[in-house]
Amino acid sequence: MNTLRVGVIGSGYWGPNLIRNFAELPNAEVVAVADLNPERLNNLQARYPDLVLTADYRSLFALDLAAVVVATPPHTHYAITRDCLLHGLHVLVEKPLALNSLESQELIEIARVNGLVLMVGHTFEYNNAVLELRRLIDGGEIGDVYYIDAVRVNLGLFQPKLNAMWDLAPHDISILLYLIGHDVTSVSATGSACVFDSIHDIVYMNLTFGSGVTAHIRVSWLDPNKTRRITVVGSKKMVVYDDVETSEKIKIYDKGVERPPYTETFDDFQCSYRSGNVHIPQINFTEPLRQECQHFVDCIINRQVPRSNGVVGLNVVKILEAADWSLHNGSVQQMVQLLPVPEVGAALLQQPTQQAA
Repeated sequence: MNTLRVGVIGSGYWGPNLIRNFAELPNAEVVAVADLNPERLNNLQARYPDLVLTADYRSLFALDLAAVVVATPPHTHYAITRDCLLHGLHVLVEKPLALNSLESQELIEIARVNGLVLMVGHTFEYNNAVLELRRLIDGGEIGDVYYIDAVRVNLGLFQPKLNAMWDLAPHDISILLYLIGHDVTSVSATGSACVFDSIHDIVYMNLTFGSGVTAHIRVSWLDPNKTRRITVVGSKKMVVYDDVETSEKIKIYDKGVERPPYTETFDDFQCSYRSGNVHIPQINFTEPLRQECQHFVDCIINRQVPRSNGVVGLNVVKILEAADWSLHNGSVQQMVQLLPVPEVGAALLQQPTQQAA
């Protein structure tokens, strides 16, 4: 397979970025775009005159495509992705994979039976700064991880059919799972519905990992500043990843505290504090979405399991489900059981088969 024929479903907020990236890949060709908004299609026609444009995504099934990208509102992900998989198409679907774990599991099973790549658009797993953050953790440079704090806030965009947690937190949850592992054991959440009574626009999440690491996520549609920051506190060093920064995205702080030896009196209880230099590593910038799109194409051509595969997407949904239950039930800690993630780069188990819808 030299050039992968791709269709894109949805050209709203994120769709044009996906279209641009796939159009610029050397081994992919964007053949068609489906969107319900005729104005969006007219704008695309001016920029990409050779595209097949349609209001009905089902028209793409007759175009001999190999794959589709689903960039529609989250409540439509399940139905559209299922339809595409049943027509023998590899699918990259934006986050979240679906709005509940049962639908997510069904999509994974359809892809498995048909030998198809199912990948979720967890773009930050393809961000070089996040890759560097994982290298720092895995290499032991910051010592044992004590806790992680994640903040993702801005003013807007309100969603009528989901809250700020379902909209924003999938990014941070996927980052945490990529950094620490898929051993989250429990989650709780609290928040407020300030603008609309039934939609939480501010949510605070707490995650507990089997390793003992705790993580906290704050998401909000009601903040004057756009913040995209993750702080990792370790026994040796502390790291701040700030995605809003243009160049200095990661700062490593040689700061920490050492507890005193056993003492019997308060006067003897003196912690030892360390405040050293701040190191800013060089991060070679490549657009994360470009790396994600290329990875999707490579996995199809080489018939391999992608990094942000369906099981990763399912585990993110499981955490969101548990947090949503906690959010509406007094912030009670909710147990979760995540699935083991298949090895990235492993061969797909079965050859693709065409299955009628």
